[in-house]
Amino acid sequence: MIEGEEIEEVISGYAEPAVGVLGSHSALEIAHGAREEGMKTVVICQKGREEVYSKHYKNLFDTVIVLDKFSDLADEEVQERLRKLNTVFVPSRSFSVYLGYDAIENDFRVPLMGNRWMLRMEERTASPNQYDLLYAADIKVPHVFESAEDVDRLVIVKIMEKDGIERAFFLADSPEDLSAKAEKMAAQGLIDIGELDSATIEEYVLGAKFNANYFWSPLTGEVDLLGFDRRIQTSFDGYMDLPAKEQLALDITVRNIEIGHYGATMRESQISKIFKAGEQFVEATKKEAPPGMIGLFALQGAVDKNLDFYVFDLSPRIPGCPCVETTSPYMKYKYGHSVGPGRRVAMEIKKAVDIGRLGDIVT
Repeated sequence: MIEGEEIEEVISGYAEPAVGVLGSHSALEIAHGAREEGMKTVVICQKGREEVYSKHYKNLFDTVIVLDKFSDLADEEVQERLRKLNTVFVPSRSFSVYLGYDAIENDFRVPLMGNRWMLRMEERTASPNQYDLLYAADIKVPHVFESAEDVDRLVIVKIMEKDGIERAFFLADSPEDLSAKAEKMAAQGLIDIGELDSATIEEYVLGAKFNANYFWSPLTGEVDLLGFDRRIQTSFDGYMDLPAKEQLALDITVRNIEIGHYGATMRESQISKIFKAGEQFVEATKKEAPPGMIGLFALQGAVDKNLDFYVFDLSPRIPGCPCVETTSPYMKYKYGHSVGPGRRVAMEIKKAVDIGRLGDIVT
C-alpha cells in the first residue's frame, strides 16, 4: 500500500502543479476548468482514442501522453513523467476501471486529488463498500434484498455485464420474474448467470431521479453543491420514447448504458436536505474511510412522493456530468460566476499551494 509519506515527498517538489486526467468521459470538463484558473493540464490517452484530446480540443491540454492501453499508466516510466510534470491526477470512473484498484492503491505513486482508498468502496461487492458509508451517514437508501427468493415488490437488479466494464441493470417484481430475465440476459451473452448470487437487488424507488454533485473542501470545511444532473441511457431512453402498445409488443432486453447527461434543478425548499445528505456523508467518511472524502463526489438518488431523498449510488470521484456548469445556478449563487467541477478542482489546488496545504487534498 502506498504510504502518505511517499506522496508527501512527491508533492514537496511541486511548485506549480498541473492537473492530470485520463482521456475519457470527464477529461474535457476537468481540463477546461483548469484552463479557466490558468493551470497546466496533462491527459493520458489510449492509442486510437486520442483525437478528441490531441486534435479537436488540443487547446485544453499542454501535454498529451498516448499509451498502447490505459493500464500502462501504472508503468514506472509513465509515472515518472507525470511526476516531472508536477501532476496532480484527478480520478474518474474510467481511471478506476482501466487501472484497477490494486494498482491505484499499491503502485500508482502520483498524487491523487481525492481519497484513493475510497475508490474501491464504490463497488457493492467490496468490503467495506458504499452501503457501509451511506448507512454510517444515516442517509436513506433503498431496501436491499438478501436473496432473489425474498423479492416481493418491484426491484432493480445491479450486476456487472460480462465484459466487466459496464454495469447491467434490470427490473423485476418477483423471484420468478427475476430468474427469467436473468436467464434471458445470460442467453444473450450480456451477463454471466453465475454472477447473479453476488448481484445487488434493491427496492426500486419510485420517484424523480436527481444526481446531486458535490465538492468537499478540507481547506474551508465546506460542502459545495455543484448542481444536479440526470442520465441519458441506451437503450432505455429509446424504449421509453415508444407508445405503451409498442413497448409491450417488443421482446427485447432494455439496457441502461450511460451515453449522456442533462441538467436539472430542484425546488428551493428541498435544497437544504441535499446539503444535509452531503454533509452527513462527508462526516461519516472521516470515521469510516480516513482521511475521508476529498474533492468531487456525487450521491445519485431519487425524491419520492413524501419528498424524501433516497440514495442508490455513490460516486467518490469525478461524477462525470459536463452539463452541470452550464445548467446549474447553485455555484453561481455562491461564487458570483459559474463554477463547474473542473474549475472547482483547480481552485482548490491553487488555494492549497498558496497556503502550503497541498498534502491535505491529495493521497
